[in-house]
Amino acid sequence: MSNPKKVRFIDLFSGIGGIRKGFELACEDLGIEYKCVFTSEIKPYAIDVFKQNHPNESIAGDITQIEANRIPDFDFILAGFPCQAFSAAGKRLGFEDTRGTLFFEVERIIKEKDPYGFVLENVEGLVNHDKKNPKDKIGRTLSLILKHLEALDYKINWRVLNAKDFGVPQDRKRIYIIGTKKKKPDLEKFEISHQVLSSVLEKDLPTSNSEFVRLILSHYPIGELSGKSIKDKRGGDNNIHSWDIESKGKISSLQKKLLNTMLKERRKKKWAEEYGIDWMDGMPLTVAQIRTFFDCDKLEEMLEDLVKKKYLRKEHPKKKVGNRRVPDKTLPLGYNIVAGKMSFEVGKILDPNGIAPTLVAMDMQHLFVIDGDGLRPLSLREGLRLFGYPDDYKFDVSIQNGYDLLGNTVVVPVIKEVSKRILEIYKSEG
Repeated sequence: MSNPKKVRFIDLFSGIGGIRKGFELACEDLGIEYKCVFTSEIKPYAIDVFKQNHPNESIAGDITQIEANRIPDFDFILAGFPCQAFSAAGKRLGFEDTRGTLFFEVERIIKEKDPYGFVLENVEGLVNHDKKNPKDKIGRTLSLILKHLEALDYKINWRVLNAKDFGVPQDRKRIYIIGTKKKKPDLEKFEISHQVLSSVLEKDLPTSNSEFVRLILSHYPIGELSGKSIKDKRGGDNNIHSWDIESKGKISSLQKKLLNTMLKERRKKKWAEEYGIDWMDGMPLTVAQIRTFFDCDKLEEMLEDLVKKKYLRKEHPKKKVGNRRVPDKTLPLGYNIVAGKMSFEVGKILDPNGIAPTLVAMDMQHLFVIDGDGLRPLSLREGLRLFGYPDDYKFDVSIQNGYDLLGNTVVVPVIKEVSKRILEIYKSEG
């Protein structure tokens, strides 16, 4: 069969170009010529990365300000429309949030330009967003999106896929929505491929010499740090607490024992019954309550010293008000653990024989790796590899902007395999 004519596509909300890259790689695998005829993005440092990788192309700005008739004709639309409104990290307002309505920009352009097909990507949270009934398979937001696309005469399929099954050592689940005018694409039976973190790590990069890192290394041999998390509100064998490394000041062994005991006790539901409020995970406890499980001389003095050093804080228990919890000042002040997830310079030391957690922009700077005898944050090149970008991809940005862009990008190999499913349909028509 002869190759079809050159595929023309547009890339909306392009970020650093991950959906485009995956789509282009799929075209190359299938022997299809391709051309991107229009790109839209508004974040300045994402645009910088676009220009580094596509120096001879122009980029359009805010898609909401661009009439569809100004966009060149195209065969496929690619869009990872902004997802904060649907994500666990966002406020989950869905279409009530103006960012959520950006799907309708995609619909507007599809309606006027009538392309052959599309590849859409979003967060897993979109699947269950705005569920009317807990037993429903999907929420009303996704149902509405699918309904609108079907009304435009597309045969649609969608599926949540995890990057870790596509040769990328990151646990990252995303929903992929694809469709064509001719046939419903198949999203089953992908070839599964697994890799571990060591496959993407660089070696002999500069390690951190910060006071916090020096404290960790003074308390733990480097060989014991692989896979450790550093947070105060949880326990477990793979967790280091701030008091274990005395990062907020020296404390006695008895105070450490007190903190470890409080860590477990504060999560018991009996305290909520005592207070007469709905249980919350981690109650502030009064001196009298603490004495029931840790009675010793100078208990209050020890507790106040831990408050002064900011291992503990004094707060009121919180009551539910609608969907929020607010301090109930009619209840007595108690002592509670201060620092939760990602409160410290180092939040987690990744295991080279495991995989990375879902990389989120605001958390990436807290993810460290072992390099030789030291610790350091993930490099931007390692970050790119954790999303399956090829090593020749240009990414000349500051570390802070780089983390932000990576946390919001897509996994290239997943996009490639998903894109193949619609391109194969396109190609079969000659």
